[in-house]
Amino acid sequence: MAEENNVNEKTETKKVNKKVLITICALGAVFIAFFVHNSMKYQSTDDAYVETTTVQVAPRVSGQIIEVHIDDNQRVKKGDLVAVIDPVDYEIKLEKAQAKYEKVLFDQKNALVARKAANSEIAAAKADLDRYTNLYKGGAVSKQMLDNAQTRYDNALARQMSAEQAVMSNGKNTKVADAEIKELKAERDQAKLNLSYTKIYAPQDGTVSSRKVEEGMYVNVGSPLFTIVPDDVWVVANFKENQLRHMRAGQLVEIKVDTYPNKKFKGKIDSIQRSSGAKSSMFPPENAVGSFVKIVQRIPVKIVFDEPIDKEVYNIVPGMSVVPKVKVK
Repeated sequence: MAEENNVNEKTETKKVNKKVLITICALGAVFIAFFVHNSMKYQSTDDAYVETTTVQVAPRVSGQIIEVHIDDNQRVKKGDLVAVIDPVDYEIKLEKAQAKYEKVLFDQKNALVARKAANSEIAAAKADLDRYTNLYKGGAVSKQMLDNAQTRYDNALARQMSAEQAVMSNGKNTKVADAEIKELKAERDQAKLNLSYTKIYAPQDGTVSSRKVEEGMYVNVGSPLFTIVPDDVWVVANFKENQLRHMRAGQLVEIKVDTYPNKKFKGKIDSIQRSSGAKSSMFPPENAVGSFVKIVQRIPVKIVFDEPIDKEVYNIVPGMSVVPKVKVK
């Protein structure tokens, strides 16, 4: 009787184990089918990150910083005054350039007035000379009076030539003052522009990052003061080349940011780069060598967010890791 019970128990155990095995196989088949179906319908990668175009703010003139109106991680708007360079040196240079410009204008004006007067004088002297010449031929005036008229004409002619030389360049047809005025006007305008550069403004909206500017420090042209990170961000996902077969611009994307694992953001493919990441790098690989090893290439895909992001709740910044899931079918 005991042996019969043992046999029955073994039989029942085998039946249970068989059922468990069948269930596990069934679940495995379902999982495999789901995985295959999901992999055909979606493409995903963990080689992705948040990207944006940052702007480095640098001075266009050198000098000592006397005012700083920004702090670390402060939001700024386009046109906000962020720093001031000591303008005294540039104000003096502008005054000098303005004085030179005005002097040349004054000299030009005087030269033109003198030439006009000389032209009027020589016209009158020529008329007198012609009149005395005719009178001398008729015996109405003496030779001395004719000589005096000739002398006045010669003097007027000399003054006219001198006045003409004052507005001419070494006897050429170009005017000295006109050329000099243009040059000094350009110098004055450049001095005025340099003075305006002593006030540094935010070139766009965004958040201050990597601030290196402080009051009292001396800055040179082009030395970075801080970086502005704009609000507009997107995702760059580096998919394997064999994942792009059915990928197109406009396809929907589910974006998971590592910082917020329980939130799925909506997005879409904006564009697909026309070269691999390695090919567009500073030192692209040279495949025409004997040591070539085939490597699956990564192609950058730009993905944009397709929904407004509440920046008070989700602080998505450049460099964050993300996992995009593209619906390709």
